[in-house]
Amino acid sequence: MIVNASRSRARLSIDLPFQQGTLMHHLSRRSFLNASAATAATGLTLLSSSTAKAAPGDRVNLCVVGVRGRGMGLARNFAGLSQAQITHICDVNEARFEPAIKAISEIQGTAPQPVQDLRRVLELPSVDAIVVATPDHWHALATIWGCQAGKHVYVEKPISNNVFEGWQMVQAARTYDRAVQVGTQSRSVPHYREAIEYIRSGKLGRVHAAKAWNSQLRRRVPAVPDSPVPTGLDWNIWQGPAPERSFNENVYTYGWRWLWDYGTGDMGNDGVHDLDIARWGLGVDFPEAVQCTADKLQFTGDIQQTPDTQYVTFTFPANRILLYEQRLWSPYTQEGFENGVAFYGNAGYMLIGRRGWKVVERGNNVVVDRQVPFSDIPHLENFLDAVRTGAELNCEIEEGYRSTLLAHLGNLSYRVDRPLEFDAASQTFVDDAEARSLLKRRGRKEFVIPETV
Repeated sequence: MIVNASRSRARLSIDLPFQQGTLMHHLSRRSFLNASAATAATGLTLLSSSTAKAAPGDRVNLCVVGVRGRGMGLARNFAGLSQAQITHICDVNEARFEPAIKAISEIQGTAPQPVQDLRRVLELPSVDAIVVATPDHWHALATIWGCQAGKHVYVEKPISNNVFEGWQMVQAARTYDRAVQVGTQSRSVPHYREAIEYIRSGKLGRVHAAKAWNSQLRRRVPAVPDSPVPTGLDWNIWQGPAPERSFNENVYTYGWRWLWDYGTGDMGNDGVHDLDIARWGLGVDFPEAVQCTADKLQFTGDIQQTPDTQYVTFTFPANRILLYEQRLWSPYTQEGFENGVAFYGNAGYMLIGRRGWKVVERGNNVVVDRQVPFSDIPHLENFLDAVRTGAELNCEIEEGYRSTLLAHLGNLSYRVDRPLEFDAASQTFVDDAEARSLLKRRGRKEFVIPETV
């Protein structure tokens, strides 16, 4: 069991009107108990906030939530770390249990217990933290529930399906004083950190602009008819906060990522990594304006709603510009990187990706050109250190919110088909009711994102 070190941080002093004029209330830890009765009266069920304690040297007991694809990758990596023990796995599909248990057991030497409903996991005092690797539409609710239950959270990007959900995740981390790390792993990778320090040193001069790109070849998602729910799959839980619909194999297995009810397109999926690095290097928080030119140029005649091609321009205060490029039909890399970022200063420019970085100065003189390995492990270790000792997180939820917000804003500009002006003080759009209406959604049944966390 784990000591829960205090992790108080400066609270954002922003009230969010969103689409219904509702202000977000910032509950302090001290005022939480006094507010609990009123909160319960609104219909929100608060899970137990009791947390176990033990020496900082003990291992962190984890439950990995979602054990397909990315979830299994995280499970294998966490299982291999001496600071962690995967005691439980959670997935709505019971067919995923056996292969996940086998893989984890072979690495850590003990078998995790399988649970189908996340709410049952959150009732267990032995679980210190959850690792959320579900489809995107579940990231926010799982994180909020986890914080309410006293668990620390490692959540994959994008942090949320929409802006309101992401904001509520930040508030949950603050209210319940939990460590919430976002899975933008590059924040912990040594060469990225070295490159950001290079920018901060002023060696590129004044950095006016950055470009982030996502250039790769994605597979299409053809339409298939709805079908009966497979045995062992809890389709109601899988849908969670999304609108209710019949089971569809291609929506469940892969297509959800390209449908607005569940995913955020590849700008929110892979693009958030690059947007995060670009924003980090520029030293900016919230844009003043966003303009997206996008379309489906290659993936026509399928179920995909999100664009395969996007060019998004973000304008920040102090004359900073960020350009995002996306092409999902490219069987080649750009500037040597499938996903990368370029920083443009008046004394030189930098290219950086997962396998290295390069700096070119005046007269096209290459002064840095390094190829390096990439690993998720430092980011996972950083999260475990934060849980065990109170160490600072390298991508705390508020940072993840700001970077995911860029993807949401770019997508919303595409969906309403016009440039948008963004007001950082209220976290909403200026004079655009239609765009504001897309900042949040109603939720469904017991899977509603709470107005007050």
